[in-house]
Amino acid sequence: MLELSEQEREQLTRWARRAETSQALALRSKIILACATGSTNASVSAQLGCTATTVGKWRARFVADRLDGLFDEPRSGRPATVTDQQVEDLVVATLESVPDNATHWTRSKMARRSGLSASTVGRIWRAFGLQPHRTETFKLSTDPLFVEKAYDIGPGTPTPNPSSGPKPPKTSSNPSEDFSLELPARDTSRG
Repeated sequence: MLELSEQEREQLTRWARRAETSQALALRSKIILACATGSTNASVSAQLGCTATTVGKWRARFVADRLDGLFDEPRSGRPATVTDQQVEDLVVATLESVPDNATHWTRSKMARRSGLSASTVGRIWRAFGLQPHRTETFKLSTDPLFVEKAYDIGPGTPTPNPSSGPKPPKTSSNPSEDFSLELPARDTSRG
């Protein structure tokens, strides 16, 4: 027969009855309380709907470690290698910087910058709801020749004339003559 102190019996009863207790801990508590009445492993397993092996395991764990033996042991496997500081640095870099020669971060570029794998970068972005390829604002081109290219529309295009106001559309048989473009005057005072 399993001997319980009054404090152990009270704690096991609370765990077995409380709604917030995990189902696994509640079952383990019920197993120990039933074993404390002098019941065999087979009768406790039939009463609680689990196997006799399960009852034997938790009875032995309780005898060895008392209440602490009823909690789950640490799982095997590789421990986490990404620190909170690395996650913070990645999120800050994603939100506050852009890579060279690009408008937004990709997983592979951020992985190279942060030293983490691309899949880890993707998991962190997903966890924080970050989508660097999507933006809510208009981004102007970072091309240094953007303004010049905007003025240089191409051959055969009418040259902009800022002094003449907007023109009514023309109608003719040649579609290229119908095109009229009004752009501000090009500032040539810059060196």
